[in-house]
Amino acid sequence: MKDKRLIVVAGPTASGKTAMSIELARRLDTEIVSADSRQFYRELKIGVASPSEQELQMAKHNLVGHISVCEPYNVARYEHDAMRELERIFSEHDTAILTGGSGLYIKAVCEGLDLMPESDAKVRMELNELFVTQGIEPLQRELQARDPEYWRIVDRQNHIRLIRALEVCRTSGRPYSSFRTGGSKERAFEIVKIGIRRERDELLERIYKRVDLMMREGLLKEAEGLLPYRHLQALNTVGYKELFEYFDGKVTLEQATENIKINTRRYAKRQMTWFCKDRQIHWIDAGKGMDWQWLGI
Repeated sequence: MKDKRLIVVAGPTASGKTAMSIELARRLDTEIVSADSRQFYRELKIGVASPSEQELQMAKHNLVGHISVCEPYNVARYEHDAMRELERIFSEHDTAILTGGSGLYIKAVCEGLDLMPESDAKVRMELNELFVTQGIEPLQRELQARDPEYWRIVDRQNHIRLIRALEVCRTSGRPYSSFRTGGSKERAFEIVKIGIRRERDELLERIYKRVDLMMREGLLKEAEGLLPYRHLQALNTVGYKELFEYFDGKVTLEQATENIKINTRRYAKRQMTWFCKDRQIHWIDAGKGMDWQWLGI
């Protein structure tokens, strides 16, 4: 029987994952590993709702602000980094907390990743240029032709996933789906998954209030300081790309703020779509609180 336990706290943005994770970490006297791909970058703070200084003092967080936006980073590197942190935590504690809204990164820790071909920077650059100059439609058409199997299940509006799949197709000469074995790696710890769920209207209200708070706390200034890096993939994220449009004079500040709310809402919906497919998640209603006895606490 496995004597170490990983508690995963998942859910959409603004659902209350940070507060829940800190409460768990304090009750279990352990540490948190982030699985929020937007919080990995040290330059991004306000716009990605990174844990505050007070929250960081309440419980130790790992893989928050640990790399620069200028560094290449992907889910494979994350799996390596997260497993290293968990090994260290488990050497001192019986339980660790993994929290975030990035489903693929949680999956990487819990199940491992399929072995993919090495990235090809030239091919990736060509695909990115195609997206910038002609939009997402050429990527969609090419992937549908090259890999109908993956085309059936991929998020067809997510250009990052389309580009990654096409990069593999072009580099290897094989469909991306042929590398997706679907097998899981055996982990040396028990995994318990908790999902935080809120009523739709309540979640939307929390999202809108969070965006307003970000603007008051200085998101505009943070985004302005990141303008020289706007071409990097790390900055192609909600909360920054909308304000870059404002700096370009394409929209008013009011419209840019509204666009952040709209795109955050859409992002939360995509997160829930991903998590709802995971039958191992034990969902809790945030409004009713947590049944700590269920976790043996």
